[in-house]
Parts: sequence; structure tokens; C-alpha cells
Amino acid sequence: MSQWLMAGLLFTPLAWAALSLLLDFRWGRRLSWLGMLIQVLVSLALWFAVVEGGGFFYALGGWEAPLGIALRVDGLAVTFVLLTAAVATACGLHAGVYLDAGKPWQRYFWPLFWFLWAGLNGVWLGADLFNLYVGLELISLAAVGLVALGGDAAALRAALRYLFAALLGSLAYLLGVALVYGRFGTLSLAVVDELLVTGEPALTMALLLMLAGLALKTALFPMHFWLPPAHGIAKSPVSALLSGLVVKASFYIAARLWLELGDRLGGQWLAQFIGVLGAAAVLWGSWLAFRQPHLKQVVAYSSVAQIGYLFLLFPLTFAVAEPVSLLAQQGMTLQVISHALAKSAMFLAAGNLILSVRSKRVDALGGVSHYLPFSLFSFGLAGVSLMGLPPTGGFAAKWLLLQASLASGQWWWVAVLLLGGVLAAAYVFRIYRATFLEDSDSDEFYHPPRSLEVIPMVLALLALGLGLVAEPVLSVLALPFEVVAGVEAAQP
Repeated sequence: MSQWLMAGLLFTPLAWAALSLLLDFRWGRRLSWLGMLIQVLVSLALWFAVVEGGGFFYALGGWEAPLGIALRVDGLAVTFVLLTAAVATACGLHAGVYLDAGKPWQRYFWPLFWFLWAGLNGVWLGADLFNLYVGLELISLAAVGLVALGGDAAALRAALRYLFAALLGSLAYLLGVALVYGRFGTLSLAVVDELLVTGEPALTMALLLMLAGLALKTALFPMHFWLPPAHGIAKSPVSALLSGLVVKASFYIAARLWLELGDRLGGQWLAQFIGVLGAAAVLWGSWLAFRQPHLKQVVAYSSVAQIGYLFLLFPLTFAVAEPVSLLAQQGMTLQVISHALAKSAMFLAAGNLILSVRSKRVDALGGVSHYLPFSLFSFGLAGVSLMGLPPTGGFAAKWLLLQASLASGQWWWVAVLLLGGVLAAAYVFRIYRATFLEDSDSDEFYHPPRSLEVIPMVLALLALGLGLVAEPVLSVLALPFEVVAGVEAAQP
């Protein structure tokens, strides 16, 4: 059964991308509805298979590495596969109604959407450095195309800036991969982990190059210059995909590299330096989000801030006791999931508000609370998770990170976690304040279809409820994996 599930996750999106190229927007939407249903069902089937039987390595097509492509299917991978199915399906359903089918270039949304989904699944399941690179490049190119679908000059400028940043990040990552291959003759993470000797200068340089490239792709401060224009100008369903899923892919690879190789190639100075950059992202991104005049730019700079929390993983897992490292890893995983759900909900809700008032400006939202309370409530629920208030997934994540900070003696990260929550409350409440300021009593607002309001509400409720089911989610993440199709098993 494993081969059918792998084919469903990797090849079905590619087939749907090719088919939707032949169709207009409306027929592509109908085809994509079927494809999204298949992806959700396959993702659920794989998730339950891992829950019942444990994870495994799988050789695609029966060809073992290095000739074939090895896939690593563990609890973390299937959780991200399922998260991708949930967020991408929500964004796809929203886009089917939100986007203007009359504009000819919008028909390319569906092929790019499916290429993006295939790349994401490839990253979550990839087991070697080169195939992770292939998945990452597919994601980047599809994301750049989606940003350009705005069609105007500003969208094209943002897409080009994104493209240049992505290519520079890819070049740095690929140079690091070349150094690893030159030393070991293999790109399998499991094999490199076994053969690695502590403190090799060339491999330390390889790790630095790969982390630098991935940090640029993840928009870590101060390399975040491309993210606000791309996320702020793109269509709202695209912004939700970019912030909810795309930036997580590069961080996922960086985290895997650090957790598997960082203890022998990194150093305390490097871990703390990356943590400082993450802390600066939290504070600077939150401050800029508070000052933005446009609603989607508020949400975009909020992404810069929330990404900063993720990079606290590096100092909280280096040279600490295993239970402390595990706390940090669990907290960071919950932060990724919570942020993906909450930020997708926030961008979709923001798109509804902009559609209603016909303006991108925050000061144009006055009075919309009377006519679009559902979208406004979704925006607020997502904001509660970003603030880290109970019982949200954001609270559970930050609670675990706070415990890891104190247990490792790195109390300064506690201040970052607390201050970041306060700043998140400031920019969320600023939006709420603007919606309750009224200039007149007339109803001059467009009322979007109810389906556009239901979708962000579902995502926001999932982010809210994540804190209540954090324990079973974390139990799945800890599942071991075994052997399938003759591939040597690794230990958890």
C-alpha cells in the first residue's frame, strides 16, 4: 500500500498541474476540487498508517539510493503532509471563489498551485540533500509565478525580487551540498550522519552555506527584504499559501540539518548568533507590522516576526540535555503548525476585508465590523494564536519554548517570547480599533460570499484548538521508523 500512497502524494499533484494547464480557470477549478479531495484522503491514509505501524524509509520505484530516490516517512513528515493538505485545500477553495475567472492570466493559478503542492510534499518526505533541493526549487519557482499573477507592475517587481532572493539562497545551499558530496560521495542525510567526523572545516563551511541559503529563503532578519512585498502584493489566497507553507519548507530543511549535523559542525557562537537574528526578527518585524498603513503589509511584517520564533530552535537545542532539546523541538513543531493555520486564516480574512471595503488601507476599515463580523472574528482568533494566549496552539508552543529556555539557563529568550506576544497584541488590536471607527452610517460595503468567510474561520478554529490536542499531535511526531523496499532503517 505504501507505493500507492507515495504515488498519490508526489505524482498526483504533478499530473493535476499538467492537466490544468490545458484548461481554463473554471474547468481547472473543477478538476482541482477532485484533486484536493484525493490529496486530503491520501494524506489522512498515510498519517493513520504511520500512527498504526510506525514510520519507514521507502525507495521510490524499488530503486535504492544512490541510484534511486529515498523517502523518509516519519511522524514529523506525515504531520506536515497533513498540515499541507489542510492549508492548501483551504487556500484552493478560497481562490476558486476569490480570484477573477475573467482575467486570462488567472488560469495559471491552478498549475502553479499543484506544482507548489508537489514540491512541498517532496520536501517533507525527502531523505537526501539533493532531492530536498529539487523540492525546494519547485516550490520557489511556483511561488514566484503565483506572486506575479497579480498582473500589475508592483506584483512583477515583487516577483522578481523574490526570484533573485530565491536563486541566491539556492546557490548558497547548492554550494554546501557540493562540498558534502565531494567529501562523502553521497547526499543521504542518514549516511552523512554516520560518516561525519566532528569539526571538519570544509563541512563546517558547507553547513554555514546551506544554513545561510535556507535562512534567506525563509526570510530571516535581516534577509527579509523580499517577503513583505511578495506576501503583501500577492492575491490573498497566494499570500496565505506563501506564509502558511512555503517559508516553512526551507526552515524545515534548515532544522533537519541542524538537528542531525549541527552538534558536530556548529558551535555555541553560531547557535546564539542565529538565535539573536531570530529575536531581532520578532521585535523588528512586530514594530514594522504595527506601523504599516496597509492591512496586508501588517500581516506580512507579522510573518517576519513569527518566523523569528522558529530560529530560537538553534540555541535551545545546541549543547543542552536531551530532555531540554526535546522540549524545544516539540515547541518549535507546534509553533510551525500553529503559525501555518493562524497566518493562513489571517491572510484569507484580510482578503475578505479588503474585498469588502475596496481598499488596502487600515484606515479604510471603519465600520466594517457591522457588515463583515465573521471575517473580522476569524482575523482576531488567528491573532490570539499569534499572541500566544491559551488555549491556542501558539500558547502551547511558547510554553514549551519558555520551559526549554529556563531549563537550559538561557533566560534571555523568555523576554523575547513575552515581549513578542505583547507586540503581536498591539498590531492586532490596532486593526480592530480601526474597524470600529465609523465615518458614516451608510452601508457602502461589498458583502463577499459566505463561503469566503467560512474558510478562514475553520483555519482559525484549528489554530485555536491545536493547544487542546497538542499531546496526541506530539505523540505522533515521536514515532520511530523502519524498513520498506529494502532501504536501510535509521534509528529515531
